[in-house]
Amino acid sequence: MKHLLGEATPEEEQTVMEWMKESETHQEYYNQFKKIWDQSKALASVSNVDVNKAWERFQNKISGQNEPAKILKPRFSWIRVAASIILIVGLGITLFMLINKNSASKEMVAQTGQNVLIDTLPDGSVITLNKRSTVTYPSKFKGDTRAIALKGEAFFNVAPDKKKPFIISVNDVQVTVVGTSFNIKSENGNTEVVVETGIVQVTRSGKTVELNAGEKIHLSANDSIASKEAVGDKLYNYYRSKEFVCDETPLWKLVQVLNEAYDAKIVIGRKELNDKRITTIFYNESLEKILEVIHLTFDITVIKQEDGQIILQ
Repeated sequence: MKHLLGEATPEEEQTVMEWMKESETHQEYYNQFKKIWDQSKALASVSNVDVNKAWERFQNKISGQNEPAKILKPRFSWIRVAASIILIVGLGITLFMLINKNSASKEMVAQTGQNVLIDTLPDGSVITLNKRSTVTYPSKFKGDTRAIALKGEAFFNVAPDKKKPFIISVNDVQVTVVGTSFNIKSENGNTEVVVETGIVQVTRSGKTVELNAGEKIHLSANDSIASKEAVGDKLYNYYRSKEFVCDETPLWKLVQVLNEAYDAKIVIGRKELNDKRITTIFYNESLEKILEVIHLTFDITVIKQEDGQIILQ
């Protein structure tokens, strides 16, 4: 309000400017606010209502007297005008926010320590979000697409709608589907897409690869596009199923997933152990139990350091 009255300090002006730069939504709110404010001032300036006579009629009515009542004229008539403007502006902002509430974006955030967060989008699609991940989506999908943004990892079960493709933006990659289920993982600029059902299109730098059920693609930060490959195991699914499904899985890959799942610091002490293969299923097991099975399977030593590091030697 002080900004529009020209009474804001330089620091307050700077705060308003920074707030508007934060997002297009903030800028739009300000533009609407200022438009209503300017129109209200214009209405006030051309008003032909005699405020004093209106006040006199009101006083006569409530006093029941015929003679004119004494009028206490406001010392500053602009106060009433300002109050009217504030009322109109307030009503305008409320109306604007009610009209535009459906276009506001929402965030689904899985904080550290939350293994899984499940939510349903406005179109009925279901997202399972892994920890330290964020999905941004509108309160209501408008237009001819269903566009969202992902940071981290999530599994999508997309509600079919041929007229409105579902589009996920992750890093500089775009994933487009109509109705299918798939997993997307983003880490350090790398993107991996694993398809369980249906068909998924992965686009980067104008190039597109189509993935079918049982196929995946891994894009490093520097790749323009990569070739698809068959899904070898279901370790990607651990945060939903609470299972570590290993099918001739190399030890290095299992260790990588265990570190992520348990926030552990497991390292392989000997290079020859990296490609040791393991076939088993760990269901909702503790890290201690899994390490014990690894120890017995490969006849290796598990060394626990004081700093929390675990060495497979």
